[in-house]
Amino acid sequence: HGTSTGPKPIPSQPHSMTISLWLSPCHHLSVEAISLAYLRQENVPNSAPAAMPTAKPIMKPIFILSKQLGWVVCVPQDPRVLDSMLPYLTAYYGNPHSRTHAYGWESEAAMEKARRQVADLIGADSREIIFTSGATESNNMAIKGVARFYKSRKKHIITTQTEHKCVLDSCRSLETEGFHITYLPVKKNGLVDLKELEAAFQPDTSLVSVMTVNNEIGVKQPIHDIGEICRARNVFFHTDAAQAIGKIPMDVNNMKIDLMSISGHKIYGPKGVGALYVRRRPRVRLEPLQSGGGQERGLRSGTVPTPLAVGLGAACEVAQQEMEYDHKRISQLAERLVTKIMSEVPDVVMNGDQKHRYPGCINLSFAYVEGESLLMALKDVALSSGSACTSASLEPSYVLRAIGTDEDLAHSSIRFGIGRFTTEEEVDYTVQKCIQHVKRLREMSPLWEMVQDGIDLKSIKWTQH
Repeated sequence: HGTSTGPKPIPSQPHSMTISLWLSPCHHLSVEAISLAYLRQENVPNSAPAAMPTAKPIMKPIFILSKQLGWVVCVPQDPRVLDSMLPYLTAYYGNPHSRTHAYGWESEAAMEKARRQVADLIGADSREIIFTSGATESNNMAIKGVARFYKSRKKHIITTQTEHKCVLDSCRSLETEGFHITYLPVKKNGLVDLKELEAAFQPDTSLVSVMTVNNEIGVKQPIHDIGEICRARNVFFHTDAAQAIGKIPMDVNNMKIDLMSISGHKIYGPKGVGALYVRRRPRVRLEPLQSGGGQERGLRSGTVPTPLAVGLGAACEVAQQEMEYDHKRISQLAERLVTKIMSEVPDVVMNGDQKHRYPGCINLSFAYVEGESLLMALKDVALSSGSACTSASLEPSYVLRAIGTDEDLAHSSIRFGIGRFTTEEEVDYTVQKCIQHVKRLREMSPLWEMVQDGIDLKSIKWTQH
């Protein structure tokens, strides 16, 4: 892989750039050096062969945004992950479920290694890992699978109002099948009230589903305590850990977790792959969502995509190695961003608990500023006003409404995501632009002018026209 014209200096602050990569049939180079060169703002090494083939590139150009603070939505693949996948995209292409020839054996060995890597990250047995297409499928499998398998005896499920949309929609779908769902409210800080959780249990409760780290406000739920409560009542406990895996330590046995959803592209792995942890002892039974060849213990039929599974496994292994360092560095960058913004801009609110949170997910509300206007002003920075799954909607975030945020403040919220490859320069640039545009937008706001004049907006009776 290399550039067509040899090495070129990479600008320190590009608005956007294109790196074209070629795959030569007879020359395999690591992409790690080229990718890390960009991430570290270095020159691309001249490791390509002297004469590049004149054929059209097999890989399309990669467009890299100049400023990325949307790391909660999706993160780039770690170069080490891509390196691990490449052989299984070209040389080792066998079906991992073919048991009669070497091509299948090679792919199966790689798939099982990846399964062990995922299991090691969460303290599980590799036989408890089911490969899926991502956390959405894993959540659907866990919730619908458990509910339908035990429906003859148990038809009650407990979840919270701040879960990911795929969890809430799965529960609503089950309601149409006759199941009873309790949607627990959360406290103002976004945390579940454990007493309310205990009071919600019924004799026919089959499952509790509470996400580990919220994808919009970064709040970290008391998973260990919830697991203990569920285990004491012989109720299965599922957690959507897409935003937690590889970022904070997770141990399914210590936390008494029975089912856990994992996403590849949240931990610097490939898109289109995830996993569902399903406990073997005590055994959790699921009704499969789809029928077919009975792969993945009969729970998820269909050929496992070996390259994607290998990428997920590699991402989990890298995360296990670098979790402590990443967390420390991300915490420092998050503190830098929040401190600088709040020191320069008044009337900024951090949504969610200040202590029990993952530092890489920051949700700030800028009073008297429309979030959509601020996002448009910051169009050269990858930000969002809520979950990417619902970012097309102009409605205020249902998560912010669930924690009691005023509608005006909910409309003014921006989510900042900080990840493994975020730089201080990106944080400082975002802070500077954010401060600049918040002040500019407030100067245009009649509400801000009224507040500066000492008028209490809540005392005003507005009339509709």
